[in-house]
This record gives sequence, structure tokens and C-alpha cells, in this order.
Amino acid sequence: SCFCSLYVSTFALSSLFNAGSSKVQKWYAYVFSLISLKRKMSSFEQMRANVGKLLKGIDRYNPENLSTLERYVETQARENAYDLEANLAVLKLYQFNPSKFLTQVTSQVLLKALTNLPHTDFTLCKCMIDQTHQDSHPIRQILELGELLETCHFQAFWRYLEENLDLLDGIVGFEDSVRKFICHVVGITYQHIDKWLLAEMLGDVSDNHLKVWMSKYGWTEAEHGTIFICNQEESIKPKNIVEKIDFDSVASIMASSQ
Repeated sequence: SCFCSLYVSTFALSSLFNAGSSKVQKWYAYVFSLISLKRKMSSFEQMRANVGKLLKGIDRYNPENLSTLERYVETQARENAYDLEANLAVLKLYQFNPSKFLTQVTSQVLLKALTNLPHTDFTLCKCMIDQTHQDSHPIRQILELGELLETCHFQAFWRYLEENLDLLDGIVGFEDSVRKFICHVVGITYQHIDKWLLAEMLGDVSDNHLKVWMSKYGWTEAEHGTIFICNQEESIKPKNIVEKIDFDSVASIMASSQ
């Protein structure tokens, strides 16, 4: 009877869907998106688990595993996920096996590292790439993007990115990850900021898009076109430095001074 009820319900929904019911169409789209998302998540988690096993012990530097790790990097870019340990393993294998170096995969590793600023992942990855490769396209352009972000030249970053949008092919969520980093910098730097300046720093975003980021971080619009970030004086946390020196550590010094 349960099967019949399910069949009838499904048939009724299908009939409504075919009849053009917008609500049912939206419901179908929502359900299918959830199913698709769940499948993608389970697939990625399975891949992460398999890669985690490869990275244990001596197999970490087995060149036969390189193709699996490269596919994993591409999956991270496509699924907006991140695994620094696996990406560093790829770069290390390229150091050990220069003939297997792939520019595209290395570029994806660098771009994914940029999405994890302000952590030092980008510097770690950069130091593992040979200077010859650093001077080649498109790695040179990605390193330039990294320098602009790390030095907080945000408007220049977006202009340079606009000229090199092809760098982001296959990298999902890159721009919003960068905006998250920019908001972090703004949050620890400003008490008030001009609304137009914040919009520029976030990549000339629209007013509605700007309000989304303001809401996310609890920023409020003040008078005269400014945005209140926070009271930095209230955010200062004093740190007590306590030096502990025991008698044994200074006994020899005291003895020699007599």
C-alpha cells in the first residue's frame, strides 16, 4: 500500500510537472539539486579518504600515484574544496620528477592556496616551484596576483584579474574566497570605511552584493556614505608577558661574576 501511495504521489507530481506547475517544477529542481549535491559530497569524501591513504608512509612520494593526486587537485578546483597536504605532495613529486611537471595542475594548486589567505599556504607552494617554471605563463601571472593580495593592493588585484580571467577556468568559488580574505583585512584594519571604497576593494560589487557581505560580517551603514566596521580600541587584547627563570639557570652566571 505504501508503494501504491508513493506511486500515486509521484504520478500526481509528474502530472502537475507536465502541466507546467511552477511550484512543482521548483520542488523537483530543489530535490534533484540536493541529490546531486549529496552524490558530489560523498564522491569527494571518498576521494579524500583514498588520497589520505596514499599520503601515508613511503607511498607519499611514489610517482605512480601522481596521476591520482593530479585528478584530486582538479576535483578540488571543481568542487570548491581544499586539501593543502595533498597539493604539497603533488609539488614535491614534481620536484623529484621534473619531466612529469604539469603547468595546469600547478596553477590550480597556487590558485587554491590563494583562496586560503591569510594562511601561508601560497608561500609554501611557491617555494616548492622551480624558478624556471615561476617565470612561465600562467604561473608568473598567478604569482603577481598573489603579491597584490598579500600586499593588500586589492583594487589593482581586481584590475589585473580582469585582464587574466582565463586563469580562473575550472576554479569554482575563487572570487568569493578572495573577498572573504579582503573582509578579514578590512575587519582588523578599519573602524569606518567609505562605502564606495569597500565596494571597490571587493571588486566593484553592486550595492546589493555589498549589503550581503556587510550582513555577513555584521557591518552597518553609517551617515555620509560610510560603513561602521568595529571599534578597534575595544578589540585590543592586552597580552601579559611573564618570564620564568629558575635559580639553576642563573646559578652559573652568578658564580662566574663573583
